[in-house]
Amino acid sequence: EETGAAYTPHRLSFATDEQRAPAFLAINPKGRVPALVTDRGVLTETPAILVYLAQSAPEAGLIPADPFELAELQAVTSYLCSTFHVNHAHKVRGSRWADRPESLEDMKAKVPQTMAASAAMLERTYRGPWVMGARYTVADAYVYTCTRWLPGDGVELSAYPHLAAHAEAMAARPAVQRALAVQG
Repeated sequence: EETGAAYTPHRLSFATDEQRAPAFLAINPKGRVPALVTDRGVLTETPAILVYLAQSAPEAGLIPADPFELAELQAVTSYLCSTFHVNHAHKVRGSRWADRPESLEDMKAKVPQTMAASAAMLERTYRGPWVMGARYTVADAYVYTCTRWLPGDGVELSAYPHLAAHAEAMAARPAVQRALAVQG
């Protein structure tokens, strides 16, 4: 939405394991989301997709041109996918890491603590008014997605004033409103 590029969204049903169905595995053999089908092939992994989209629409200014600033942005998105997202996944997809019911329950019980720690890390590194400072970037979209999980994971967003203000600013963006409308 932020790039203005045409796209056709497809929402998968995790309830029916659609991400493991042959049709989706033909697109992404990892059986994970997201996957972006392009005219050059399929891209997976959120940080890679975000940089691709931003570089495909340079006029949108969604990533910094400076190599160090871009690396800082990539550090944020990498943290989100390798830590924040994984902490969240322990609640609903713990079977990736454990089989015993008591292990799964331990993982679920720990989610509020690990998600609060992740939110605290983002809160400390937040530059404002956007994640990377004065300029809106693709990192903002990813942070917004992740912070929307906090209430369901037992974490009050209001405990993190920068993230709460960010969520409010993101919800006001027309592109975000359009994307949320597409999600239903």
